[in-house]
Amino acid sequence: MPEFQTSAHAEIPAQQDGGATILEIGQQPDAWREVGARADEEIAGFLRELIGRADIRIILTGAGSSAFAGEIAAPALRRHLNRRVEAIATTSIVASPLDHLERRTPTLLVSFARSGNSPESVAATALADELVDDVCHLIFTCDRNGELGRAHAGRPNSRIVYMPERTNDSGFAMTSSLTSMLLSCLMLLGPAEPGNIETLARAAEFVVGQQPAIRTLAQSKKQRIVYLGSGPLEGLARESALKLLELTAGEVVTYFDSPLGFRHGPKSVLDADTVVVVFVSTDPYTRRYDLDIIAEISAQLGQGAVMVISTEPAPAVPGSAVVLPGLVGLDDALVALPYLVFAQYVALFTSLECAKTPDNPFPSGEVSRVVRGVTIYPMDSTDTTMAR
Repeated sequence: MPEFQTSAHAEIPAQQDGGATILEIGQQPDAWREVGARADEEIAGFLRELIGRADIRIILTGAGSSAFAGEIAAPALRRHLNRRVEAIATTSIVASPLDHLERRTPTLLVSFARSGNSPESVAATALADELVDDVCHLIFTCDRNGELGRAHAGRPNSRIVYMPERTNDSGFAMTSSLTSMLLSCLMLLGPAEPGNIETLARAAEFVVGQQPAIRTLAQSKKQRIVYLGSGPLEGLARESALKLLELTAGEVVTYFDSPLGFRHGPKSVLDADTVVVVFVSTDPYTRRYDLDIIAEISAQLGQGAVMVISTEPAPAVPGSAVVLPGLVGLDDALVALPYLVFAQYVALFTSLECAKTPDNPFPSGEVSRVVRGVTIYPMDSTDTTMAR
């Protein structure tokens, strides 16, 4: 298993100053460098053999933010590997396994899990073992004591990649844990190259330096925030919306979609108290659709209603724009990493404007850091033979 140098948090700020969450967001550039320094030839060889099989199916899975990591990575892995790659949440697999698992299809189940203690994390891998004749597992997790890692330790068909200890976020929201697991996946299975790591880290450091401007956006106290992105950036939009919803304890209405999909009904959410954040693609073709929706919403609500996050300046783009340096030409799944740092700060600072405690926005326990209260039901012979 890969080993990492670990580091403890500095003194944790007061909740009104961002708590552990602001440290965990800010540590991401160095955490990525730590992830990028890893090399594990045994795991790489294990994966090369699997990917060499033309019939292999790859499922990226997790719950909540961990599921959205799969949605970001899947399009890039599909193109890079020329294999069947799907993002399917553990919550979907567990609730309806026969809809998602194929007994006769060789499968690599790639699991993302911060702690590995969510009930669905272990249950999804157990169902795959039960229902797929030829299955292997790749586990990305941050907690060496977590149930998922322990369940797969020492198994010949499983490999576990542990993240740096400091990325096991103590705050409510997944921040450095999510991006570290995503980056590790893109390095082992996707288009990430060693030279990309420093580029991504520097872009994230640029975002860290934009905190005053991001605070200003949060201080506008918009009641609705919409995130739009295409391809891998649609998964990013979904994660960004969830982060804001979580840290404001639902006080700010959030929505996500693709720029094209947004016109087909969801655009009804727009009003004068809405800001729309558009993650602009690095793909020249896809980018045209991003620029069209930016112009359209700006004309409808005014330039102040749109925030554009991009890797290069776009001519005549109305509204506010943040251009991240050094990322031109990289895959959207890679630029999603520093883009997400921006969205994490938006969520944090909006949480503070709403007078929430970001490390635990639900002090009464309505929603918990690790999901509780889920009953996992065993499948019997009737369940497994029933036609679906």
